Amino acid sequence: MARGSEQTHFGYDSVPLDDKQRRVDHVFHSVARRYDLMNDLMSGGLHRAWKDALVTAVNPPRAEREFALLDLAGGTGDVAFRVVAAGGAGTRVTVCDINADMLEVGRERAAERGLDGIVSFEEGNAEKLPYPDRSFDCVTIAFGIRNVPRIERALAEAYRVLKLGGRFLCLEFSSVDIPGLDALYELYSFQVIPRVGEAVTGDREAYQYLVESIRKFPKPKAFAQMIEAAGFRRALFTPMTGGVVALHSGWRL
Repeated sequence: MARGSEQTHFGYDSVPLDDKQRRVDHVFHSVARRYDLMNDLMSGGLHRAWKDALVTAVNPPRAEREFALLDLAGGTGDVAFRVVAAGGAGTRVTVCDINADMLEVGRERAAERGLDGIVSFEEGNAEKLPYPDRSFDCVTIAFGIRNVPRIERALAEAYRVLKLGGRFLCLEFSSVDIPGLDALYELYSFQVIPRVGEAVTGDREAYQYLVESIRKFPKPKAFAQMIEAAGFRRALFTPMTGGVVALHSGWRL
């Protein structure tokens, strides 16, 4: 199949792979300034606990030992700032995001916190990272992998830039596995979240896409297999909040 005819999904729509990136960029351009607020509203604040679990898994050294983290699709700096706060003087974070609007928000927040020299914000594509092999001790991505058109390429790149012994951690929405809660979650997702998104950001379509993209994302076991196929070892996942999200991990050994 010719590259130009490759298809993927934008929400429930089947679109050319290259078109998905353009549409995703538009979504996050639209919501960049209200993105973290919307995370609070959509999750009832639970995204904070999920990210705390991610940072605990990162486990940055509290001593002065150097520790380099790459946070993918983390433009607003939310995960990066948490890791820096948890780590010691040697902890440094590079935030790589394809969306310039999200990165601008992150840079402003880093400056407000006096973290300009500790957290850097760089524009880049997760499918082709602008970093040398074996550059980072840990690679994270929180609620961003499902927006990548070619997930397998992003996983391969994460593997490439990790040092031996480094860990990949991915926090992503998953599949609710509790009878009754699944139906309630479905109703909340499709009836409430787009309306809240419209009220807060003026963009219902963006949040309709975000909900649909969650449903199209591979089930946890299937995604764990994708992580292993990229070369990672000991690929595991931990469901949280009844399966609303899952924390995936793999090691470069």
